[in-house]
Amino acid sequence: MKAASLLSALVTSAVFFGPALAITLTEPSQLSGKTYDYVIVGAGNAGLVIANRLTENPATTVLVLEAGISDQNQIPVMAPFLGPSVTPDTPYDWNYTVVAQPGLDNRTYPYPRGRLLGGSSSANYMIHQYGTNEDWNRVAAVSSDQGWSWNNMKQYIKRHEKIVPPSDGHNTTDQLIPSLHSFTGELQISLPIGNQTTDPFVIATTSQLKEFPYNEDTSGINNNLLGIGWAQSSMDDGLRASSSSSYLASANSRPNLTVMINAMVIKLLSTGSTNGLKAFRNVQFADARTKTVTPAFQVQARKEVILSAGSVGTPQILQLSGIGAPADLAPLHIPVLINSPQVGRNMQDHPLLPNIFTVSGNGSLDDTLRNASAVGAAISQWASSKTGFIANNVINQLGFARLNSTLLKGFTDPAAGPTSPHYEMIFANFWLDPVVTVPATGNFFTILTALLTPTSRGSVKIHSTNPFVAPLIDPNMLATDFDIHTITESVKAIKRFAAAPAWSNYITGAFGTLNGTTDAQLAAHARLHTSTVFHPTSTASMTATSKSPSSGVVNSDLTVKGAAGLRIVDLSVLPFIPSCHPQGPAYMLAERAADLIKASA
Repeated sequence: MKAASLLSALVTSAVFFGPALAITLTEPSQLSGKTYDYVIVGAGNAGLVIANRLTENPATTVLVLEAGISDQNQIPVMAPFLGPSVTPDTPYDWNYTVVAQPGLDNRTYPYPRGRLLGGSSSANYMIHQYGTNEDWNRVAAVSSDQGWSWNNMKQYIKRHEKIVPPSDGHNTTDQLIPSLHSFTGELQISLPIGNQTTDPFVIATTSQLKEFPYNEDTSGINNNLLGIGWAQSSMDDGLRASSSSSYLASANSRPNLTVMINAMVIKLLSTGSTNGLKAFRNVQFADARTKTVTPAFQVQARKEVILSAGSVGTPQILQLSGIGAPADLAPLHIPVLINSPQVGRNMQDHPLLPNIFTVSGNGSLDDTLRNASAVGAAISQWASSKTGFIANNVINQLGFARLNSTLLKGFTDPAAGPTSPHYEMIFANFWLDPVVTVPATGNFFTILTALLTPTSRGSVKIHSTNPFVAPLIDPNMLATDFDIHTITESVKAIKRFAAAPAWSNYITGAFGTLNGTTDAQLAAHARLHTSTVFHPTSTASMTATSKSPSSGVVNSDLTVKGAAGLRIVDLSVLPFIPSCHPQGPAYMLAERAADLIKASA
């Protein structure tokens, strides 16, 4: 049994009651009205930021439609270490599967997307960063809008981020630079709690090998992502911090905010035209539990519909609504209301490759995670006191690196700039391979590597007019020479890392195909084990406002090209994937979007 499956099976051994929230509607019949100033589709990272900020004005009415369930009292969601058990194949997940991936030996794999309040912020592994200033400056350049540059975007850190002390009270000197951060925002961010056996080995390696310098702050706020340091996670006092537990919780008492779960948006309906543009201010939805669709399940926005359904859900809804490429819609006999050929194109994601090492002794968590009684006791401890390893994220350190000029020779550098990383290293003191089941015996140390600057481009495309049929999701992993070259070089790098003197009494060898020594063998290892960190972006990409829908999907203010009353606020609008874990960029994007929406009202 995979560790995540064991964790899922055992969460019922403890009882947990989360913080009380205001009433969230569960039935369409509970709606008191059908017209709101704004209708937000999706209660994820971005959607709940927008809901919070717009309802700061008590005269503004907002309805949020969420297809999934409530996150309240859900132990796997709230306990930080249980993050891997939230997805896939659970009630909290959309339970997607990618199409066969030629770059991965034609394998398929699950494609997790959060389907509950908080969206993927309630289902991810909580790592929180902002990317480099080069990432944001590239968005500004592509969109011809300096409002997206880091000099402007960094102002939102103050209102977004709330650094909180780690719940174990340890000394955090040299683990984070306080002057860079905010202590007054909405989302709680903290450092790891509890020591892991490998902590001193990881940190010691940074002083033993110049290739892997120490990074005192891994947020990227000071444009320094390179190096290895302590993970910053969206958690507080042994609990996950999501957009639901933060932004929604602080706005839930406002009478001008309505949130309805179990409401799956199936299409947007045209409502005539505004200033010569086709308007889309009507939203049709279904009861997600019964898949019931009736004409009565419609709501209207006086001002705007805001799509925050994510890089899979947003293009699916657009295409079902007749906004997309004629080549995609014509075979399904969907009338093309807006010819927008880039909808669902340009998909980018971070390939994730687990690299497993065998270790001596019993210092890893593997024996504990195989033991149902031990895991059950740990979950019970967490439920009663929010302590123990279940109260911590699954990792304590991570790192970022670039290919040197020699390794880049022959390639155009796809990074946003010369200080932006090409790949990531993630350190886990147990077997962490979502593709392969943990062996019945043995102890392991995992160094996962993620390709942060993929040049492969994929797509999301509907293949049925039935909204309950998942779209074809094709991240097109490791499809270019640069991508396979870089992920292979990342494997060589972590093997050098694991050979540092600090590991001499702990790591005993590489496991399985990681034993390969040639480029071809390591490339085969990557193709066999790579899947996703589930960081999809760019399927409704932003370009300059003056450009036509043929160049992109949204303008620099995130309004949909060729449409009126319709805006997209989620990671699908970024023209390039950030060189970091993207939940921080999603929040920052939404904070600025809220200002743009208010300014246009």
